[in-house]
Amino acid sequence: MGLIAPPLALYVHMPWCVKKCPYCDFNSHGLRGEPPPYAAYVDTLLADLDADLADFGAAAHGRPIVSVFFGGGTPSLFAPEHIARFLDGARARLPFADDCEITLETNPGTVEHGRFDGYLAAGVNRLSFGIQSFDDDKLKRLGRIHSAADAEAAVKSAQDSGYVNLNLDLMYALPQQSLDGALADVERAIALAPTHISHYQLTLEPNTAFAANPPTLPDDDHAWAMQEACEARLAQAGYGQYEISAYARPDRRCRHNLNYWQFGDYLGIGAGAHGKLTDAAAGTVRRRWKSRHPRSYLEAAGGPARIGGDGPVSPAELPFEYMLNALRLHEGVPLEAFAERTGLAPERIAPALARAHARGWLQREPGRLHPTALGQRFLNDLIGLFLD
Repeated sequence: MGLIAPPLALYVHMPWCVKKCPYCDFNSHGLRGEPPPYAAYVDTLLADLDADLADFGAAAHGRPIVSVFFGGGTPSLFAPEHIARFLDGARARLPFADDCEITLETNPGTVEHGRFDGYLAAGVNRLSFGIQSFDDDKLKRLGRIHSAADAEAAVKSAQDSGYVNLNLDLMYALPQQSLDGALADVERAIALAPTHISHYQLTLEPNTAFAANPPTLPDDDHAWAMQEACEARLAQAGYGQYEISAYARPDRRCRHNLNYWQFGDYLGIGAGAHGKLTDAAAGTVRRRWKSRHPRSYLEAAGGPARIGGDGPVSPAELPFEYMLNALRLHEGVPLEAFAERTGLAPERIAPALARAHARGWLQREPGRLHPTALGQRFLNDLIGLFLD
């Protein structure tokens, strides 16, 4: 079976934040001195998009954009008029699906009164709030600039502005956090009635302040107890788990992230943004990423220097790349999708599948890749079976 071009999304990276959090390993840069050149950055984003479309040719042209995601950094530092100008420019260059999901990440400590009305008018139809905790002590330990009261006020303000589709990010296994504390955060989130909750474990990532000076975190057994208890409470409240750390009301799963996990395509625009594109005619899957530092990205102004790296994913790497995403999904994926998205025959992964079944990490469902509960707990080991 040959490659079939999957849905195409658009990721837009906004690299600035008020202050770099000690656990964050994303490409984000705290504000220093003069405010960032927001308008010039939007110009550069559109020039970057033009250059990518010229480079990718028929592999990108004419394919409808199913979702747009403004990530960061803190995209809500950009005023609604900047977001509107980018979206208007992107629509002029690419067809957007009628039901295109457009998400903006926002920090509760950066949104001014009235901005939610502006984002809605600009076309943003989904907001994702980086709340992390409703415990003020934990927020200070995490280096967040908002309080629990700020978080609740921001969510309610967005709802008052007409937003229905909202995600709240929560973390657990925080410094000195108890099981009761983790559950209390989930209760506060549920009380705000979002459509989606992302609930993920704090981990110490390399090259972060926490990695250099590690806080005391709950051990693995306590972290697992928090995960199980919070999963159960979210399920009881009507939030179905569909990915390792994602829970949603019916029909409110994040389309953009689902496209990632199903090994879909996405154009990556902005400083440090990563993209993936399938060229069905050429039989290749290609990855491209952009220069990380905002200054060098701006100076490139859509020129070749904006590219930090580019090249095809080799057939030897494709099974691992695919499983790294697809096996995160709670319900798994059809086995035939592996061939459609990689161009490889299922026989290519037969030995790894046999090992996974023998260890009890995959369900024995003909024609489906579906992790067991044990496989979800040992997901990294399961995915590692598909390394070349």
